[in-house]
Amino acid sequence: MQAADSIKYGLSRMGLLPREFSLRSLQLVFVFALAACSQAQAPTAVSAPPVVVAKVERKSVPDLATSVGTVEAINSVAVKSLVDGQLLTSPVKDGQDVKKGQLLFKIDPRPAQAALAQMEATLAKDQAARDLAHAQVVRNQPIADKHLISADQMQQLVTAETAAAATLKVDQANIVAARLTLGYTDIYAPIDGRVGRILVQPGNLVKANDTQALITINQITPIFVNFSLPGQDVDMLRAAQARGVLAVQATGDGIDGKIGGELSFIDNAIDPTTNTVKLRASFANANEKLWPGQFVGIALTLGTDANAIAVPDAAVKAGPNGNYVFVVQDNVAKQRVVIVARSVNGESMIAKGLDADETVVTDGQSRLIDGTRVQVTEAAK
Repeated sequence: MQAADSIKYGLSRMGLLPREFSLRSLQLVFVFALAACSQAQAPTAVSAPPVVVAKVERKSVPDLATSVGTVEAINSVAVKSLVDGQLLTSPVKDGQDVKKGQLLFKIDPRPAQAALAQMEATLAKDQAARDLAHAQVVRNQPIADKHLISADQMQQLVTAETAAAATLKVDQANIVAARLTLGYTDIYAPIDGRVGRILVQPGNLVKANDTQALITINQITPIFVNFSLPGQDVDMLRAAQARGVLAVQATGDGIDGKIGGELSFIDNAIDPTTNTVKLRASFANANEKLWPGQFVGIALTLGTDANAIAVPDAAVKAGPNGNYVFVVQDNVAKQRVVIVARSVNGESMIAKGLDADETVVTDGQSRLIDGTRVQVTEAAK
């Protein structure tokens, strides 16, 4: 009561309250003020947060093993010269597609032609010597039969003919080698493929089997992709391969959709340093979307899981106790721990924790705790 009197006296001194204003009236003012404050601070009812949900499905899902692979040319040839000489012409251009047998380079053939002409002249001379030795044997054979010359003399004539014939064979072999060398002055593509940058320009001297190649050709249709999987998957891989050809799909930056191929190789040993096994897939690559040295994502189909429990990836969240989802029953969201086996095409395969036809939240989990009442919205189809 003393506090009320003090407030009344202060208000009247400031001219805010008439002197005849009673203490009872002042008390009523305080009561109404407190009532107004209590009404302003009354808590409002919290509405149920809206969430998007989806049905848990039981479906047939491919059993995929994923990895990152490196594209590799199925054949790669570093083209080098087999003869010494001056490079005259190069009919191909950098990055050009070539066919097997197409002319790539032409080296000055004149030294090889001169060497061939010299070998042919030597062959003619030695052929004449062989013919003379043969004629001497023919002329002296009747005389030797009559013992008019010694057997030693006749043997010398026969030996001279044999030596001349052997020399003739050496000359013939030298001519074959000279013609082969002359043929090496024209360098042809050994495979179909695409050439890289031309490393030696016309006018330069080239050496046989030089360390620097003239050009490199990569065959890119078809093409390989090398990748690896954990070593513990070897038995599963071999069992799947025994059932037939395994399909492989490649994806990556700059690749529209997926490129299909097949598994062509499983290494015969597990790398002990990484505990992985190396694999190789082959792709037709008709549109040349795969390029040597490119990194791509690989999905190897090992089989089909006919009874997989699938939910959208967005429904699964990571928590301190592992992955979890919010299951909606009677408009109440309850948190449940789940075990995810793998993820395929935007869906998580649940190994444990969910059954088919249950309803899970796919959007709005950030506003939920276990037991929250929610407003359900079906996911857009």
